[in-house]
Amino acid sequence: MSLCLQNVTRVVDGQIHIDDANLTLEPGSFNVLLGRTLAGKTSLMRLMAGLDKPTSGQILMNGVDVTGVPVQKRNISMVYQQFINYPNWTVFENIASPLRLEKVPEAEITRRVNETAEMLHIEALLQRRPLELSGGQQQRTAMARALVKDASLILFDEPLVNLDYKLREELRQEIRELLISRNSIAVYASTEPNEALALGGTTTLLHEGKVIQTGVSSDVYRYPVNIDAAELFSEPPINLIRGQVSEAEVTFDSTVHFPLNQDIRGLQPGDYYFGVRPSHIGLVPHGDDDLEVAVKVEIAEISGSETFMHVRNDHFNLVAQLSGVHEYHTDTSIKVYLPTHKLFVFSLDGRMLQAPGRMYTGE
Repeated sequence: MSLCLQNVTRVVDGQIHIDDANLTLEPGSFNVLLGRTLAGKTSLMRLMAGLDKPTSGQILMNGVDVTGVPVQKRNISMVYQQFINYPNWTVFENIASPLRLEKVPEAEITRRVNETAEMLHIEALLQRRPLELSGGQQQRTAMARALVKDASLILFDEPLVNLDYKLREELRQEIRELLISRNSIAVYASTEPNEALALGGTTTLLHEGKVIQTGVSSDVYRYPVNIDAAELFSEPPINLIRGQVSEAEVTFDSTVHFPLNQDIRGLQPGDYYFGVRPSHIGLVPHGDDDLEVAVKVEIAEISGSETFMHVRNDHFNLVAQLSGVHEYHTDTSIKVYLPTHKLFVFSLDGRMLQAPGRMYTGE
């Protein structure tokens, strides 16, 4: 079953929740909706499910217009970020509930519930009730209820956000493995770029209700179409520096400049924005093209095995994502290094002109 959104807009009380969205999802595909909180991910999924109707536009399934068809008449399942289970029912009855609504024979219900529970490693918990389960077990139960139905469209609305890191990693992998053998469309909403990359498949970037880019996840990460896409698909967000291109070099300020490299030699002289991912900035040079920048430390945020270093000079601010623990006092003078072959180039109106490894070929 294919799913196609054509010029879909959703307006609620004068507020635009979804703005002229066009998107096609293929059978058997795994699709990530990536965007910040309130970007429109849940709104778009509710439209896909039939829980809400668009103000304008069409939603097609297998080429059939289902814009006004309610959720009860669509073969869909949905997993929410909250652990939504019926507290007075056993795990078995929770998982079986959508099959009972469809009046599936009892023997088939038992077979499918046991099979799905085994896939999610909760077969020993079938006679317990949700309040007797851990958070991870409750979410596995909710996922099993969505998967047991063998729906054509399965929607995951940030299903792992309330779980600890280790459990999220484990369930993320299991979700992909469980869906590989199915021909259903899976849609997974997330606010985390690293999660989108880990899940693979395709990624659709949502920003203020607009679909700004969609494609293979790794391609969208490497080749963002504009500054908004580059910022969304980078955590922390990509650093932006305004610079000037001359016939021979790039200048960020009177002291920071470097010769044009092969990738950006075709740029016309003028002003541009240059982007560098925080993970590409280092405290020591790693290559011949590393640009040395003198800065002062604003704050060093230590997060587990990483340090997020916020630095500045008189012209721009940077965030560096560094491996290991690095402790610096505020206003400490240090030098950081930017690999110029990993710089993105954007026009002043935000369009991506050049990405690392892809030579500029003209606007």
